[in-house]
Amino acid sequence: MTSPRRYSTPNVPSDAQPSKSGLLGPIEVHAICQALGVRPTKTLGQNFVHDAGTVRRIVRDAGIGEGTQVIEVGPGLGSLTLGLLEAGAQVRAIEIDPVLARALPVTVAQRMPEAAERLHVINRDAVQINGLEDFEDDWPVPTHLVANLPYNVAVLLLLSMLESFPSLESALVMVQAEVADRLAAQPGSRTYGVPSVKAAWYGTATRAGTIGRSVFWPVPNVDSALVELRRSKTPRGDTSLRLATFEVCDTAFSQRRKTLRAALKNWAGSAELAQELCDRADVDSSIRGEKLGIDDYVRLGSVLLEMRAEGKIPLPEQDRYAKERRAAEDSEHTTQESEHSGVEQPRA
Repeated sequence: MTSPRRYSTPNVPSDAQPSKSGLLGPIEVHAICQALGVRPTKTLGQNFVHDAGTVRRIVRDAGIGEGTQVIEVGPGLGSLTLGLLEAGAQVRAIEIDPVLARALPVTVAQRMPEAAERLHVINRDAVQINGLEDFEDDWPVPTHLVANLPYNVAVLLLLSMLESFPSLESALVMVQAEVADRLAAQPGSRTYGVPSVKAAWYGTATRAGTIGRSVFWPVPNVDSALVELRRSKTPRGDTSLRLATFEVCDTAFSQRRKTLRAALKNWAGSAELAQELCDRADVDSSIRGEKLGIDDYVRLGSVLLEMRAEGKIPLPEQDRYAKERRAAEDSEHTTQESEHSGVEQPRA
């Protein structure tokens, strides 16, 4: 049996007053943490917001109103959750910490009882969420992602949510300022990289302002910022094309100071095959990958699929996308079998 841990709690200003709005202030954050025996952990990237003004700003900037269907990742103590509910949203919240996941509905019931039925919390790792089936509810499909994302896995979580929930029209997430710059960067800029390209697959990302350190507990050692992503109305392609596009992108940026031909040659099998890939995609092989936009990478991904079908470029021995490829192949196989048998496929 482990000995009980000693937990620190946020410094509460001497002039702080209890919140009358239902949202959480420093006093409420202090009280909930003490009651639950909780302290934020770096492992889970937990920093709790305790400023109602910041919460309302995020909710307003996200365009949340009556009946908006929201997914929130990492709700923590419920600061942002309460703000979303206050605006009239229905919130599906994904919380990895079992203590916080159990406590959140209680907090909402106590502070905003009229909104309790508009909250659905599941205790899961958001990266493992596959879609609406994990929630087992009959609510309308979610259209907005609003979250204070754990900074150590922010990009992974954002991309995972956009992929798992194609109904999401927009995302407004709080991340480390440096990550925000990367997500919103344009080709040729110093901060442009893999996150920029992968976010652009789904839509247009823009930096939506900064957040002061003082609104968090514990106070982070990094600056924070908001990033808004508006999903493209027309999907760029299916899962196979996405994985091929991401694979080329990963390879090009793994040696970002090299030309595209040089960066891709070992992965493709030879400099000649790398050149053929670029030529067929109408991409200049003498420039660096950091100069290419999402459309260039999509063309490279499309040609990669063609050359794989022709037996020219094999799958890598260490395939980081192997699991997703298998899932996509299984899904396609199931769809084909159903079409042949005359069974109608369920619609998302």
